[in-house]
Amino acid sequence: MLKNEFKGYNKKTFGSDLLAGITVAAVALPLALAFGVSNGANAAAGLISAIIAGIFIGGLSGTSFQISGPSGAMTAILLPLIAAHGIQGMFIASFLAGIILILAGILMFGNIITFIPMPVITGFTSGIAVIIALGQINNLTGLTSEGGSLMEKILNYFTIPNQINVTSLIIGLSVIAFMIFYPKKLAKFMPSSLAAIIIVTALNIIFSFKTSVVGVIPQTVLLPDRLNLTSINFTDLNKFIIPAISIAALALVESLLCDASAGRIRNEKFDAQIELTALGIGNMIIPFFGGVPATAAIARTSVSIKTGGKTRLVSIIHSIILLLSIFLLSPVISKIPLSALAGVLIVTAWRMNDWDAIKIIFGKRFKGAIFQFSITMIATVVFDLTIAIMLGIIFSVILFMVSISNVQVTISDIDKEKLCEGSYCNLHRKTEVAYIVGPLYFGTVDKLIEKLSSDERKDILILSLRGVPIADMSAVNSLTNFCEKLQKDNTTVFFAGVQPKVMRMFERCGFVEKTGEDKFFWSTDKVLASLNDKCC
Repeated sequence: MLKNEFKGYNKKTFGSDLLAGITVAAVALPLALAFGVSNGANAAAGLISAIIAGIFIGGLSGTSFQISGPSGAMTAILLPLIAAHGIQGMFIASFLAGIILILAGILMFGNIITFIPMPVITGFTSGIAVIIALGQINNLTGLTSEGGSLMEKILNYFTIPNQINVTSLIIGLSVIAFMIFYPKKLAKFMPSSLAAIIIVTALNIIFSFKTSVVGVIPQTVLLPDRLNLTSINFTDLNKFIIPAISIAALALVESLLCDASAGRIRNEKFDAQIELTALGIGNMIIPFFGGVPATAAIARTSVSIKTGGKTRLVSIIHSIILLLSIFLLSPVISKIPLSALAGVLIVTAWRMNDWDAIKIIFGKRFKGAIFQFSITMIATVVFDLTIAIMLGIIFSVILFMVSISNVQVTISDIDKEKLCEGSYCNLHRKTEVAYIVGPLYFGTVDKLIEKLSSDERKDILILSLRGVPIADMSAVNSLTNFCEKLQKDNTTVFFAGVQPKVMRMFERCGFVEKTGEDKFFWSTDKVLASLNDKCC
């Protein structure tokens, strides 16, 4: 992969990577700071996470274009985790999640993303956007609401007397308005989020607003709060299994979706298994530096592609730029108002929604998709990632089962004018054909038999199964009993156009042996021709 990626690499290509890396760093800096705070840690943890992820996950990635870092989606998992087990609990869960991701890569779980329906993914993303936006109320308004979960914090706003910090609110709303109306032409040279942060921070340094700020950014890549293996109580590790699975599941889903989306833009395939392994390695290393869990980030990845990035060096260069910012800009970064970062995250939350997909789902009134989207989004906000995804998938399976259970049966007599002549016409006077479309399984076979039994019985019944893609053992067993009953009523049953997969199931269940191989034909007209020959 690396050989192909760096084939013909030269100064011009490096120049493209360098420019893209600097641009991505400009986008990543405010987001890393903001996500570090929103995830329940601090701004420094977000910055460290972006640096380490860019080097290790980006450097070992299964793509040439992926940029990783802290994610707003992790808020739903990390906030209650840190509230329950502290910052060390987050580090332990992140480390375990890294192990799970490596195992997922080894066991080739990368293709699992194809089994998650689009409305479920869209609903999950929108749920995360709601969590991110609601999670910024404290920093945006200066209010203080504590709670183990987001819903507890929201409810506490109505029970605990608080006073809004007007200065913080004005700063946050100003940043939101600035980013909304920021000219697209200028965005090519400087991201709206970075421009807003620079302006607000400069004003804060000059006027010293009465508002909470980021605070001291340690000029080191080893934060004081980081994973310490000697402090781990291994008998309590079971407490972190579920959060670790949730972190790993989120990293898997978000990263592979990012790679798939960016891969279409870049017209380049990616290796999902290598990607998961890289994610695992990165998330095992990050806790030892004090960072929060990282995933691939579609915003930063798309910026890399759009600014001409060619190789994974873009990710490493962006990390180097962020690292330099710690040592060169630490005093300035410490003065950034938290309400400004809240404003950036609220706009980011709005933009992370897949509005095109939402418009199709609701605009075209796809009822099943609307339910999938709504259930997943609500479950994401109220519960957590794992429950939300599972509920979405289970509901999708139920909808699918209901939709395919509507087997269609059309029964018709033989068109004697087209298929037989003269004395042969009398042979098919009591012959009918049942055209069956849909899968034969335990949920559809009863409806099929009911439909066939309701019709006036003829001497010969031809079941055309060309439209039947699959059959299960329960359906074959019921069909066997039905055919035996017809045989007792002196009705001969023939089968036409049986698909190979269905035929194999018939053979394994002994249905062909009981019915007779001479009852199976390639098509309905072959059955009729055989009957004509026997008559002759």
